Amino acid sequence: EVQLVQSGGGLVQPGGSLRLSCAVSGLAIDDTTIGWFRQAPGKEREGVSCISDYEGNTWYKDSVKGRFTISTDNAKNTVYLQMNSLNPEDTAVYYCAADGVLRSGGYLPTFEYQYNYWGQGTQVTVSS
Repeated sequence: EVQLVQSGGGLVQPGGSLRLSCAVSGLAIDDTTIGWFRQAPGKEREGVSCISDYEGNTWYKDSVKGRFTISTDNAKNTVYLQMNSLNPEDTAVYYCAADGVLRSGGYLPTFEYQYNYWGQGTQVTVSS
């Protein structure tokens, strides 16, 4: 059984930083793509970042480029999302997800429907 367990998140002031963790079991993170998504109140879930550890490729939503960094720890089978320079527009429930597919050729899935396994979600609130 594939499970994704998230940790991190919370309340932070504008300009602050948070790190989200996604511990994966039942699936090696270098055999899949891991994505981070978020859903703000009243909005659809959107892709934020994803990583193919197998190919060493990453993708970021334009609005988080230069502020967010996705990374992996293969020994812990865990994926992280380091979020810096946070602003109120980053407030949302954040989810990690795994597509369960070993891809090649550089393609990265960025849409919700492409992911088969999901974490429980964690709230990130950016407010003064």
